[in-house]
Amino acid sequence: MKAWFARHYGGPEVLRLEEIPMPAPKPGEVLVRIHATTVNSGDVRIRGCNLPPGMKLLGRLALGWNGPRQPVLGTEFSGVVEAVGQGVTRFGKGDAVYAFAGMRQGAHAQFATSPESGAIAHLPEGLDFHTAAALSFGGTTALHYLRKAALQRGETMLVLGGSGAVGVAMVQLATHRGATVTATTSTGNVPLVAALGAAVIDYTQIDVATLPDRYDIVADTVGALDFARAQPLLKSNGRYLAISGAMKEMLQSLRPGPDGKRMIAGPASERADDVMELGRLAAAGHFRPYIDRVFAFVDLPAAHAHVDTGRKRGSVVIAVAE
Repeated sequence: MKAWFARHYGGPEVLRLEEIPMPAPKPGEVLVRIHATTVNSGDVRIRGCNLPPGMKLLGRLALGWNGPRQPVLGTEFSGVVEAVGQGVTRFGKGDAVYAFAGMRQGAHAQFATSPESGAIAHLPEGLDFHTAAALSFGGTTALHYLRKAALQRGETMLVLGGSGAVGVAMVQLATHRGATVTATTSTGNVPLVAALGAAVIDYTQIDVATLPDRYDIVADTVGALDFARAQPLLKSNGRYLAISGAMKEMLQSLRPGPDGKRMIAGPASERADDVMELGRLAAAGHFRPYIDRVFAFVDLPAAHAHVDTGRKRGSVVIAVAE
């Protein structure tokens, strides 16, 4: 089979398409012929070792010193079960599935294995492979932070960066849970974010820090603010979600701010239950990822270059097989 490798840190030019043996499913695993995967902000961050301030040393220790220890990137995919290992009962050959590999990665390939007990589920009713492949990265991050923030029906939320994969998911999932959501984006993305159900602020026209409104939750998906600058936007006991935060934010989250305000930071958990919940929500029409562009598998480096621009909307999908 073919897979894209990033054996060294750098730009999209470090990616190489290589031929490797097809994996065989071990007991308790399924082998999936991948139909679609994505290139997200996490993929390009790892490929370029472009980590938040204060995280580069720890990141290299965790990910690999001179290049990714797992050189085949890709965190989410959809496809068809090709084979199952001994003891597998939930899936059979020919089943359409979607999965979240998370930090295991390996989805930028023609085939991948997944534990049957892991973050893998049958394709939701009414979804195609491209949409299903884009469910998990933004969706699981949004669910994690909504859970940490203990969002209550009727609360107000400001989403900074409403047009990215996480922002698109956060707006929809918070709205579905009964929050009143306002989101920021650039001029060209105002119609997209408004269609998701949020009131929209064009940050190119209005300085978010000067807004007169106060919110129960400020979800910062793009690092637009920090906890100190978010204070005037938060109500008493408000929560600032530093979704793209660095080491500073993680340390600051250990102590509360004034007036009961607090910051929530750190990596999102990878829960199989969340992946299955996203499928249920998608089937019910409560959540759909927005697909910015679809690239052919052979053009995966071009997809990385597009994400590198910082101007993608929602998710960038790779069509691996049709």
